[in-house]
Amino acid sequence: MGDFIINFSNWIWDTPMLVLLMGGGFILFVYSGFLPFRRLGHAIKLVQGKYDDQNLPGQISSRQALSAAIAATVGLGNISGVAIAINMGGPGAIFWMWMSAFVGMATKYFSCSLAIMYRGKDSYGEVQGGPMYVIEEGMGKKWKPLAILFSVAGVLGLLSIFQANQLTAVLRSVLLIPNGLDSGDSTKWVLGISMMLIVGVVILGGIKRIAMVASRLVPFMVGVYFISVIIILIQYIGNVPAMLQLIVVDAFTGQAVMGGAVGAVIILGARRAAFSNEAGIGTAPMVHGASKNNEPVREGLIAMLGPFIDTIVVCTLTALVILLTGVWESTENDGVRLTLSAFEMALPGIGKYLLMIAVLVFAMSTMFTYSYYGHKCFIYLFGPKKADYYNYFYLLTIVAGAVVSLEVVVSFIDGMYAVMAIPTMISTVYLAPKVKAATKDYFNRMGKLLL
Repeated sequence: MGDFIINFSNWIWDTPMLVLLMGGGFILFVYSGFLPFRRLGHAIKLVQGKYDDQNLPGQISSRQALSAAIAATVGLGNISGVAIAINMGGPGAIFWMWMSAFVGMATKYFSCSLAIMYRGKDSYGEVQGGPMYVIEEGMGKKWKPLAILFSVAGVLGLLSIFQANQLTAVLRSVLLIPNGLDSGDSTKWVLGISMMLIVGVVILGGIKRIAMVASRLVPFMVGVYFISVIIILIQYIGNVPAMLQLIVVDAFTGQAVMGGAVGAVIILGARRAAFSNEAGIGTAPMVHGASKNNEPVREGLIAMLGPFIDTIVVCTLTALVILLTGVWESTENDGVRLTLSAFEMALPGIGKYLLMIAVLVFAMSTMFTYSYYGHKCFIYLFGPKKADYYNYFYLLTIVAGAVVSLEVVVSFIDGMYAVMAIPTMISTVYLAPKVKAATKDYFNRMGKLLL
């Protein structure tokens, strides 16, 4: 059974997901008239809160929604995922991550516009959003099996076992083991229970507390990471143009690895980008659907900043640090340990601690937001009266994640992500003409204000 889960995950995240996410996203990118390029400036103005109205239906502001969504996507994928991409696919994989991000911006624009356009209500009358409501309200009751498929996969797949496991590993390797404070399995239990208690305090307060914490943590964690990386880049500033050139050239030659297998580099870059920014998976529409906004297009524009911040900015910074320090060629380390090596080389003594702080905040903020996603899927299936059961289950799995070996479980969660992408992309492409019409109407109404 374990081998089946691992093989299924590897298979579905190869060609099927590449066609669904990249192919579907590219169609949306072209269909939008390359909107992510043309309207990026307006999206940035929107996220500054210029048009926020606290009296509109919803639970949180658009900026809080973006912060919560980024809290879930800016995480270990940006630190360990980029290292894996370079380790396996060479510098060229980063270029294809960029291309995937621009395509992902279009996917997020359409899917999160739909999340406002087709909101539903739970049995308490609370406004709810997400792919399951888009499918039911926008496509009709006959499509409800797709909505149920998404929700079941969400309940099973949106656990933070991977984050708990990786955070435990980083804390042990950076702090505890070097100082003789690690006691093996008992240390894992202590760390797991500590994480469970911290996450419990936040998530049991609901989306408003999750969004409040995320909107404060996200700027902090991006700031700490950004400053650390800028210090490193300044040291190697003369080599930055050459590294950027290497990324572009290697993307089309594949000379660094894989014997020139450009196709393999493209697949690897696209896969890592999908894990990194989650465009097309359906998670972001759930939190953007709770935003106090009655302009679907406006919410979509704000949401499309997510892949830009996540992949174009944060992943590029990580990639440059790994490439400039040369650790990708001189060490056997991979994943988060490769990034740790780069930080330690560039900032001896403090580098690994700065990265550990970033990993700590990245992982914790992801745990907060994932709980909300799974919670919403559970509410859709079983109603809000039983929703607390999910929170308790979610918290217990954090302890399990810190303690157990996770290859099969992580493959299972990855597989569930892929299953979630199927209803999300089908509904987004199916209803794309509705978003296109709303886009035309919105910019006609805004008129000269945007010029």
